[in-house]
Amino acid sequence: MFELRILVSRLAGAAGVALGVSSMVFLLLHCVPGDPVDVMLGEYAAAADRLALRNRLGLDLPLLEQWWHFVRGVLHGDLGVSLVSGVPVLELLSAHFVYTALLAVAALLLAVAVGVPLGVLAALRVGRAWDSVASVVAVLGMSLPSFVLGPLLIIAFAVQLRWLPVGGAEHGAGLVLPAVTLASGLAAVLTRMTRAAMLDALRLPHVQAARARGLGERAVVLGHVCRNAALPVVTVLALQLGALLGGAVVTETVFNWPGLGQLLVDAIARRDYPVVQGAVLLIALTYIVLNTLVDFAYPRLDPRIASAS
Repeated sequence: MFELRILVSRLAGAAGVALGVSSMVFLLLHCVPGDPVDVMLGEYAAAADRLALRNRLGLDLPLLEQWWHFVRGVLHGDLGVSLVSGVPVLELLSAHFVYTALLAVAALLLAVAVGVPLGVLAALRVGRAWDSVASVVAVLGMSLPSFVLGPLLIIAFAVQLRWLPVGGAEHGAGLVLPAVTLASGLAAVLTRMTRAAMLDALRLPHVQAARARGLGERAVVLGHVCRNAALPVVTVLALQLGALLGGAVVTETVFNWPGLGQLLVDAIARRDYPVVQGAVLLIALTYIVLNTLVDFAYPRLDPRIASAS
């Protein structure tokens, strides 16, 4: 019953959010200076050619009518075609989203592999060396943005040491540097969040009672502390996974990674309205799906939520 109620409410909310985001992007794009006809034909093209192309692309229609055509297309699963390449937007998005998903998953796994164990160690050894190491890693990860860390990694590991390629997806090794760049911020957040959640869980009465009953420290941590600390960590993880898609825009540009972010940047530069609208809509829907999955995971991580509902 809990899952069904969440599913219905989330589906209704998703439709409203998707419509609001796509409409906002549509209006903002048409407010930005620049004309896709100028980009495609050049500023010195003949007036007749410009008019013919504008008619063919539907850019001569009133703004409200263009918006309605876009919304109707989305409802029918048709995001239109690229104004520049003529390729269907869905085809472009599916081709580039694979690379973005690959980069995001690699960064997520790397961040979890570093951030969660480091946060656990920092909480279990609070005030000691591991706690200090975790604090330094977290500060470094949060203070170095992608557009700074990325070029530094390129200079160190691609230019000076020549261990890894500068960028691109032609080789598997090309994934390493962008994944590390994208994972650094998330690993820092996970370290801090895991440490705080573990410290809170260690103070819970039933954890103290388990210790008083003589239960071993490993059993207390794995059976009681980690389970209680998982809820806030999973919440942050899901929200940050959505943020990875946004952060990938910068990282993909730095490393020439052919993902959704680079497609979006190129489409904005060329005033390719359908591609920009489709990419933003896909990112918004990804956020919604991830948050819905987190809502479904809550009752399984903490049965008190299901019973309270």
